[in-house]
Amino acid sequence: MLRRLKKVRARECRKANDPIDKARELQRALYRAAKRSATRRFHALYDKMSRKDILWRAWELVRANRGAAGVDGQSIQTIEEGGVAAFLTQIGQELQKGRYRPHPVRRAYILKPDGRKRPLGIPSIQDRVVQMAAKMVIEPIFEADFQPYSFGFRPKRSAHDANELIRQTANRGHDWVVDADIENYFETINHRKLMGMVAKRISDRRMLKLIRKFLEAGVLEDGEVRTATAGTPQGGVLSPLLANIYLNHLDTVWRQRCSRLGVLVRYADDLVILSRSEAAEEEALKQLRLVLGHLSLNLNATKSRMVDLREGREGFDFLGFHHRKVRSCRYHRFYLQRWPGRKAMQAIRGRVHNIVGGRQGLNRNLKEVIQELNPLLRGWGNYFRVGNSSKQLHMVDSFVQEKLCLFLSKKHKKTGRGWADRWRYIDLRHDGLCQLSGTVRRYAHPVHAPG
Repeated sequence: MLRRLKKVRARECRKANDPIDKARELQRALYRAAKRSATRRFHALYDKMSRKDILWRAWELVRANRGAAGVDGQSIQTIEEGGVAAFLTQIGQELQKGRYRPHPVRRAYILKPDGRKRPLGIPSIQDRVVQMAAKMVIEPIFEADFQPYSFGFRPKRSAHDANELIRQTANRGHDWVVDADIENYFETINHRKLMGMVAKRISDRRMLKLIRKFLEAGVLEDGEVRTATAGTPQGGVLSPLLANIYLNHLDTVWRQRCSRLGVLVRYADDLVILSRSEAAEEEALKQLRLVLGHLSLNLNATKSRMVDLREGREGFDFLGFHHRKVRSCRYHRFYLQRWPGRKAMQAIRGRVHNIVGGRQGLNRNLKEVIQELNPLLRGWGNYFRVGNSSKQLHMVDSFVQEKLCLFLSKKHKKTGRGWADRWRYIDLRHDGLCQLSGTVRRYAHPVHAPG
């Protein structure tokens, strides 16, 4: 008995010194305080960022995300070689003395499937750690205010939660959908309005000043620093939280005034509204434009549209999935189903082709190619296997099989697709190839529609 008590005390002692548990304890305390009072403003937050346990936890999260170096050229590896403890101590001292100044973010571009480029801001590692520490401190406060309509970049919420709520709502008779997309959302957020929303919950001047510095740090592009007057750069650790704070005004107004028009489901700047009638759908779109106008935002005219789900007439894409009603063979009724959308299928085919296709990689053997393919297939399959994706997963498997057969043909210096038929009888699973067919599953977590 005495030995057991000693083990329990030792475990509690280790737990008390664990930076993860200390950080979570602080977050829970802040969340409970914010939940008790919707009007409370928090004034002692800045000093909590420089706590050792907060900075260490922030560093661990930044390191786990990996990522490229910022404008200072400092990478995760160089920081580890120079000593993480000294790096975090320096950050803590600069924060405590008020000498911390964020760097401009490094501009990079991600190519979209439609050929356009999405701007991405890459902060320095030092700025990422500080932003993560700030996020850990202020996120629980705003989480207490966020509405159940919002699913993007929030703890314990996911894109699958949003899609499941859409399925449940559509199957209850909400057949009219406003499929909306906010135009250049992250680049057009009004700084003055955003800081006003943050100040409703935070009265700590130093914390407000730090957030404003991150917003105004600017962007380094083509050797020139451009000062930011609006928006929050995609790629920043703090940006998703600030973006949710800004659009929480839309969520709150919808709950208070417009919930009769339909159910709002939002994931960052992508959102849909499911209504019971065409008239309610049209009014919902009108009210949405009014609320976004108050936030100095506009709908993307090319991506926003109204959809009629009745009897499978139309469908819409949301978070990579295509949603459409399909008649049940058993009950002879239409139910909403989802599967990977056309863009998602094109994207996975393109990435597989980049790995397998071409003659420049023929010096590799089959197992090396499969080892490079498997993480891609597992990641894509783990996301898209939820729903009704059996056909699409089988199509991806067939495409991968065909590409690998052509790869083997080229290695044997044979040409033509007909010659590749001899390889179709090879079971590539024996060589370790990840198979997506047969992995489809239903969503296990219940999601309840907002009341």
